[in-house]
Amino acid sequence: MNAGMTKKIGIGTSKGPFCGDAMYGRRLRFILLLCMVLMSAFLPLFVRGQSNAALIHFDGRTQVFRIDAGDMSYVFGINEKKQLQAIYWGKCLSTADAFAMPHSDPGPSSFESSINTTQQEFVGWGGGLYVEPDLKVTFPDGNRDLVLEYVSHRIDGNQLTILLKDVSREVYVELQYHVDATTGILTRSAQVQNRTSVPLTVEEIASGTWNLPRGTDYRLRYLTGRWAGEWNLREQIIQPGKTILESRRGSTGAQNNPWFAIDRNGSNDQDHGDVWFGALGWSGSWQISIEQDAAQQVRVTGGPNQFDFGYRLSPGEHLQSPDFYAGYSHDGIGGASRLLHRFEISSILPHAPNPKLRPVLYNSWEATEFKVDEAGQEALAEKAASISVERFVVDDGWFGQRSTDRAGLGDWYVNPEKFPHGLRPLIDKVHSLGMDFGLWVEPEMVNPDSDLYRKHPDWVLNFTGRPRTEGRNQLMLNLAHPDVREYVFEFLDKLLRENDIAFLKWDYNRNWSEPGWPAVAPEDEKKVYIAYIQNLYSILDELRKKHPYVEIESCSGGGSRVDLGIMHYTDEVWPSDNTDGFDRLSIQDGFTYAYAPGVMMAWVTDSPTWVNQRTLSLEYRFLSSMQGSLGVGANLNNWKPEDFATAKKMVTQYKQIREIVQRGSLYRLISPQNGSEQSVTESVSKDQRHAVVFAFLHSSQMLYPFPRIYLRGLNTDAKYRIAALDGKLSAGLAAVASGAFWMQHGVDVDLRGDFQAAAFTLERVD
Repeated sequence: MNAGMTKKIGIGTSKGPFCGDAMYGRRLRFILLLCMVLMSAFLPLFVRGQSNAALIHFDGRTQVFRIDAGDMSYVFGINEKKQLQAIYWGKCLSTADAFAMPHSDPGPSSFESSINTTQQEFVGWGGGLYVEPDLKVTFPDGNRDLVLEYVSHRIDGNQLTILLKDVSREVYVELQYHVDATTGILTRSAQVQNRTSVPLTVEEIASGTWNLPRGTDYRLRYLTGRWAGEWNLREQIIQPGKTILESRRGSTGAQNNPWFAIDRNGSNDQDHGDVWFGALGWSGSWQISIEQDAAQQVRVTGGPNQFDFGYRLSPGEHLQSPDFYAGYSHDGIGGASRLLHRFEISSILPHAPNPKLRPVLYNSWEATEFKVDEAGQEALAEKAASISVERFVVDDGWFGQRSTDRAGLGDWYVNPEKFPHGLRPLIDKVHSLGMDFGLWVEPEMVNPDSDLYRKHPDWVLNFTGRPRTEGRNQLMLNLAHPDVREYVFEFLDKLLRENDIAFLKWDYNRNWSEPGWPAVAPEDEKKVYIAYIQNLYSILDELRKKHPYVEIESCSGGGSRVDLGIMHYTDEVWPSDNTDGFDRLSIQDGFTYAYAPGVMMAWVTDSPTWVNQRTLSLEYRFLSSMQGSLGVGANLNNWKPEDFATAKKMVTQYKQIREIVQRGSLYRLISPQNGSEQSVTESVSKDQRHAVVFAFLHSSQMLYPFPRIYLRGLNTDAKYRIAALDGKLSAGLAAVASGAFWMQHGVDVDLRGDFQAAAFTLERVD
C-alpha cells in the first residue's frame, strides 16, 4: 500500500506544474489536518506536564513574589518598609489570581507593634521585636540591634535568591528558596555575611520562618521518643504562646525529631484536609519554634539550637544555615507523608532521583555480639545465604582489642586473633555465596581504654580541667578538630580501599557532653556545634565520591540520628533498637509520617524478644518487617529446619513486593496508635498497577471479626486480581473486581486469636 501511494504521488508530480500544485495542496491540507489531530491528542498531556513545572514569578509593579508548583502556591512580597511579608501559602491558585502590594500590619497598640504582628519571611532581632527572630547578632561595641531590609533578588529556574541588609551596618543575609516541581516542597536556607571591618557574634540563626494563614483552629503533630521507644506521634492544639521542639544533645536525638505537621483541629481523615508540614535537614542540636502571636497568627521558625550557641564571624566570613523543607497538602496527613516520601526518594537520598532498592540483609550482632571470628561468621553467612539474603553484615567486635564495649573503640585495625588473615577470606566466602559484604563502624567515638585515646586524649570533646562524662564506656571524638577529621576519613578510606566492602553500618551510641574545644580561642569554642556537623557531612561526602558504590546506614542506638541532613549522605536509616514485631508496628507507623518506608530498616529477630519477652510467630515478625526495608538479625544458629523454610518463603515473597513497599505510595488504613487492636497499611505502586496490604491483629474479642479493610489509591475503573500472600482472605470473595469495588466494598481477612497477621496483593488485570 505504501509503495502504491509512493508511485501514485510520483506520477502526479511528473505531469507539470498544475498537477504538482494540486497534489501539493492536497498534501499540505493532509499534513495540517494531521497536525491538528496530533495537537488535540497531545496538547492536554503537554498542558498537564506544564502544570507540574515549578514557576517563580516577580511582579515588579506590586513587588510580589509567587511560587507555584505541584498543588501549592506560595506568595510573599516587599512591603513599604522593605520587609519580606508573607501573603499566602496553600492550595494552588489560578494564574489569573492577582495580589496587591503588601502593607505592614499597623499593630493594635504600642504593646503589639507592627514588627511583631506583620508576618515576615525572615526577621532580625531589633526594632522592638519580641516574637521568635530568624537572626540575632552582637557587635563588638555592644550593639545587638539588627533591622533587615530588602536589597535585591534574582530568579534562576526553580531557585530564588533574595539579598537583605541591615539598615546601617554592612551585615547582609542571602535567602535561598528552591522549589521541587513535582511535590511543591520548598527548601529554604539563609547565609549571613559579615562585610563589616570587625568580628560579630551570631547568637541565633534560622533557615527561615513559615507563616500559616490566620486561624485559631490549628493542631500540631510532632514526633517524640526515647531509646527503644522512638517515633511516638503526638498532637496538641496550637494555643497563644510558643511550643519548642528541640535537641540540645549535639545530634538529632530521639526525644523530638525535627519534623512537624499542622492541620485544622477536628480533621481526622488521613487523606482529606489542609496540612502544612516541614522537616529540618540538620544532624546537630536543632530547634523548631511553633508560635501563635498576639494577632492569632501562626509562624514556624527552625534552625540550629540557640542554646549555648555563639558563632564568631570575622570580616569577610559567612555562616550558612541548614536547609528547612516544607510543603502543603490538600489530601490530609496521609497526602503530606506521601509528598515527603516522594521528595526524599527523588531529591534527598544520595542516588536520587533513582536510588537503589534496599537489599535484604543479615546482621550477625544478635548471634555473636562481640564474639566475632572468621569461622563463626562464615558459618552464619552460609545459613544466611540459604534463605536468599543479599547482604551479609559483620557487626561490632571485629577490630582492635574489642571483646567488650569497654575497650578498643577508635583502634580501627582488623583484630589479628579473630581474623588472622584479615577480612579478605570472609569477604571472599560471602561473595562466593552470592551476597555482598557489610561492616559495622562507629567512627565518632573512642574508648578511654584504646591506643587512640592514650595517644590523643586531647581529641575528645572536653573542658580543660573538668571531668569527662562517659556514655556506654566511651567518649566523643571532636570531629570539628581538623586532625580528628583527617584521622576518621583516612581510616575509613583505607578500610574501603583494602577490602571489597559494599556497606557500612555507621553507628553513634551516645549524646554529647562537655562540648568544649580547647584547641581554639575561647571565643571560638562554640563553633563546635556547627563545625562538627559540617565535618561529619564532608567526611561522608568525600567517602561517597571516592567509593561511589559503597552504601551507608545511619544508626544511633536506634533512631537518634534520622533527619533530612544525614539522609542526604546515607542510603538507609535504623529507626530503633527495639525489633519486637508488635512494638515495631507503632514505631514504624510514627516513622513514616516523616520518612519513607524505603529507607526504614526493619529486622526479623529472635522471639521472645529481649524488649518485652513476648513470643511472636516467625511469620508475624516477617510481615511486620516487610512493611519497610527487610533485614534479618536473629541467631540463625538456633533455628530449626522449618524456620529456614519459612524464612526463605517470606524473603522470596518480599522480593516480589519490594519495589511496591519501598517506592510506592503508603496509605495508613487502620492506625496502631493509641492502643488499637488492629493495624493495616497499604502500599500502591506509582503506576497504580500493584498494591500490597499488611494486616495485624493484637487480640480478637467476643467473636467480633477483624474490621473490613477499605483500600485506597487504586484506579477506580481498572480491574484488580486479589491474592493472599500470607494468611487467609474471607471465603467467597471475588478474585477480580474493580478498583472502586475494593475501595468501596472492601476486603475481609480471616484473622482470629492473638498476634495474628496477614498480607495480600492486588494486581491490575488488563
